[in-house]
Amino acid sequence: MEGEGVSEHFKAERDGAVLVLTLNRPEKKNAITDAMYAAFADALDEAGRDSAVRAVLIRAEGDSFSAGNDIGEFAAVATGARRAETMAVARLIRALATAEKPLVAAVRGQAVGIGTTMLLHCDLVYVAEDARLAAPFADLALTPEAASSLLLPLRIGHPRAFAMFALGEALDGRAAAALGLANAALPAAEVDARAREAAQALARRPTGALIQTKRLMRDAEAIWTVIEAEAGVFYQRLQSPEAREAFTAFAERRPPDFTKLD
Repeated sequence: MEGEGVSEHFKAERDGAVLVLTLNRPEKKNAITDAMYAAFADALDEAGRDSAVRAVLIRAEGDSFSAGNDIGEFAAVATGARRAETMAVARLIRALATAEKPLVAAVRGQAVGIGTTMLLHCDLVYVAEDARLAAPFADLALTPEAASSLLLPLRIGHPRAFAMFALGEALDGRAAAALGLANAALPAAEVDARAREAAQALARRPTGALIQTKRLMRDAEAIWTVIEAEAGVFYQRLQSPEAREAFTAFAERRPPDFTKLD
């Protein structure tokens, strides 16, 4: 494998015609920082421009795919210490939604928030049987992002999607595969190899045909309309009194009390 780019918490490496993108913050369950979002988005954009890259594999080091957004950085927005528009997460969401080359994901352990919603933009997904997929946005007084308010109900139905968003209910890997969020659920030790094998298989296919297939299968205009609408609500919610209470309670290690805000 030839190394192409390495940063402290995010790696981009070439494995033949496959670009392997690795979340590399295992000590924090791969919670994604702003710098990681920026590096991730840059790598996906570069993959789109590089004719030598024919498929992209997204994976993670350690025992979790991603615990979601770095809570401290979002708390800074909720408390007014940082402006929402300076965050790079929107760039990653755009890069995922507009990626034309095949995206393959290998998921072990936790996949929380964007750790789950990014999978809705991947073309092939392989999960560990004991993986835990969750999108508990309401727990932080937030709303869905990355077009998940459209794409998740289309995959698993409104009741299950609402339970994930509003009640924080999680799916294990077996359920994710059964419901169509993943291609297969495997023993954790086999996930990376199976996903890499799939990415290599895609890289041997005609890229033009795969790109056109993705275009036909995805209503890009509808997806982007939803992403923009979600972003407006999400950042409004991030600066709301409810979000401040949620993040303050998290920092103070106590349950939030939203009733006092009614």
